[in-house]
Amino acid sequence: MYELVEHTADIRIRVRAASREELFADALRGLMAVVDPHGLTAGAAGAEISIDAPDTTVLLVDFLNEALSRAHADREIYTKVTFGRLTDTNLTARLEGVRVEGFGEDVKAVTYHEAEVREHAGEWSTLLVLDI
Repeated sequence: MYELVEHTADIRIRVRAASREELFADALRGLMAVVDPHGLTAGAAGAEISIDAPDTTVLLVDFLNEALSRAHADREIYTKVTFGRLTDTNLTARLEGVRVEGFGEDVKAVTYHEAEVREHAGEWSTLLVLDI
């Protein structure tokens, strides 16, 4: 589950999930909702991502920034992610979605500011700040 949180200069997304995999997938869905894709075009879209990072928080932020970069470069929106591997420090993933004509919100990046992936009592959570 993701929730948009009001902020004066940026957009925040609070993400909570039952597993690390769900946290990453819900964070991606939240990010794609914020970029507000419009004008779906014909054709499926997809990308393969492989990332190594020093910890889970950096891994999540880097994953989202890679997906955002590819979405903008290829004019795609990703609606599904399948993880081949997802550990504390690395992942491989297949993104699937559709091509779009453009985006309504210009999200420049997912920042490391305030981001901290936590796991407590079986719930994973984080707060993400998007630079717009």
